[in-house]
Amino acid sequence: MIRARTFTDARQQSHSNAELNWWIFMRISGLILVFLILGHIYMTFIQVSESDATFDAVVGKLANPAWKFYDWLILALSLMHGANGARYSIEDYVRSRPNRAWVKGVFYTVVALLFAFGTVGLFSI
Repeated sequence: MIRARTFTDARQQSHSNAELNWWIFMRISGLILVFLILGHIYMTFIQVSESDATFDAVVGKLANPAWKFYDWLILALSLMHGANGARYSIEDYVRSRPNRAWVKGVFYTVVALLFAFGTVGLFSI
């Protein structure tokens, strides 16, 4: 597990390229998510008045494939970012190797189901 603040330190601490790639992903996805979510908040709560925020308005907005992709990108990045952060916590707090494998298996199954249901729900509208 990498506990570095700079890329140079992260490269020195990484035991594999995969771990370094996840470290880079967390920084990039976190930054992208900030702007995606701020944009979503602006377009949902500031640009539209409260009386216009109805189910029909949301369905009308999601009729545009660009909006579906925008919302799906938030879903995918936030689930991957959160799952990787939780993986760090699981590795820190679950000491037994068999228990860690079991906990990760259940956790990744829940994440995969959330992603599948979120994607189906988003693209079925």
